[in-house]
Amino acid sequence: MPLTRKAYRAAILHSIADPAEVGIEASYEYFEDGLLVVDNGQISALGHASDLLPTLPADIEINHYKDALITPGFIDTHIHLPQTGMVGAYGEQLLDWLNTYTFPCESQFAEKAHADEVADIFIKELLRNGTTTALVFGSVHPQSVNSFFEAAEQLELRMIAGKVMMDRNAPDYLTDTAESSYVESKALIERWHGKGRLHYAVTPRFAPTSTPEQLTLAGQLLGEYPDLYMQTHISENLKEVEWVKALFPERKGYLDVYDHYQLLGERSVFAHGVHLCDDECARLAETGSAIAFCPTSNLFLGSGLFNLPMAEKHKLNVGLGTDVGGGTSFSLLQTLNEAYKVMQLQGARLSPFKSLYLATLGGARALRLEDKIGTLKPGTDADFLVLDYNATPLLSYRLKQASNIAETLFVLMTLGDDRTVLQTYAAGNQVHQR
Repeated sequence: MPLTRKAYRAAILHSIADPAEVGIEASYEYFEDGLLVVDNGQISALGHASDLLPTLPADIEINHYKDALITPGFIDTHIHLPQTGMVGAYGEQLLDWLNTYTFPCESQFAEKAHADEVADIFIKELLRNGTTTALVFGSVHPQSVNSFFEAAEQLELRMIAGKVMMDRNAPDYLTDTAESSYVESKALIERWHGKGRLHYAVTPRFAPTSTPEQLTLAGQLLGEYPDLYMQTHISENLKEVEWVKALFPERKGYLDVYDHYQLLGERSVFAHGVHLCDDECARLAETGSAIAFCPTSNLFLGSGLFNLPMAEKHKLNVGLGTDVGGGTSFSLLQTLNEAYKVMQLQGARLSPFKSLYLATLGGARALRLEDKIGTLKPGTDADFLVLDYNATPLLSYRLKQASNIAETLFVLMTLGDDRTVLQTYAAGNQVHQR
């Protein structure tokens, strides 16, 4: 196989650490005129164009972008494939919203043709918005996961997904059993986990829709395959928190339910965490678990405001989630726009460099993939984006007033959306061109 080497020249920016731990200045690398060199799907060099250009062979193909910024691909740590068709559904808070919109929409995924169609739309939307890795909920049907992974595999995407486990408190047409969820999940793990750049996540929807028997078997699966992921929801909505207390009166609280069934760990990601207490944050951090911060969804469903400073205090890994369809956009730029406002409402600041971290390296750390994705360091996968400074007339005009990269970045995160993403690359392959 011939060596495929290409170079990309533009302004280049990536996170190298969490600003909350090292300070803003030490948290990123920025090259005003940078060069990114890609060999066979991996990044082989990154630096100033003036330093790297003399080291390259004369015949190398160089893509030069004049008014653009190259960043790592975005990482979405919480999103629902089967809810693509009901994004932007009106007027409910979480529990009513599930019954009114979500469950009927998810029921269609028993059919392969439907699952294939939505998987195609869903992946195209991710890539159009610059998301190169996502932690994805399927439906209760194994077909939802098969269709998604088949489409992701063709594009060599690094994706994580799982079949929802749900054996109570949901319509009969959408429940499995403790035993069937274990058997079906195991078959999907055997088929997909570790194949190419794909990973499997054990996926109990949330504590109220799983019996103790099902949660026990979810924990058993994690024990049987040590590098599996686990994804579920926690403390999103106050009525949900009360419901969990009523269903599991013997447990200390919501997190303790998952802890009891051995679902906490280094590859466990809990979506939302809006109403967590200090002790729960400490326990999540102690076990290496992560939170997916989903500001767009938390505002849309009226769930509440995530306390990012509390998570930072406990050094808890936090990624960003769009949570489509509770969230209303596949765009992590738009999600960061909402995250900034969520912090403002709590009297806290969210710097653009912390935002970049959450959307890239923070998500990679939450998924324990920081050696492969989330930065542009040599040796990592060539998953990166080209963001266009002239994507819209307003963006173009506003960025001409920007005096430094911090301002440029913040404007991209407040005015930017899918139109801002000129190109998306995964494993060195161009997978989206606007």
